[in-house]
Amino acid sequence: MSIDEEIDGEQTAASADMPASKRARQEQLARKAAERDLRLKAQLRANLQRRKVQTRARREGEEDSRPGDLPASREKR
Repeated sequence: MSIDEEIDGEQTAASADMPASKRARQEQLARKAAERDLRLKAQLRANLQRRKVQTRARREGEEDSRPGDLPASREKR
């Protein structure tokens, strides 16, 4: 956390001296960064779940059911 950010809803001395427009811009950038982090984390979780399902399907010898099916890694005997 930088000196210019708010701490527990209270402004630090550095942010109190800043013009309101600059402070608002920094708050907007911080919000966008937080939203981006949440979006990326959600995408990462979804990707991990897809890869787990794909790995399990390959272990069981079944084909991947997504478009552009991948062949099974081994055949059942």
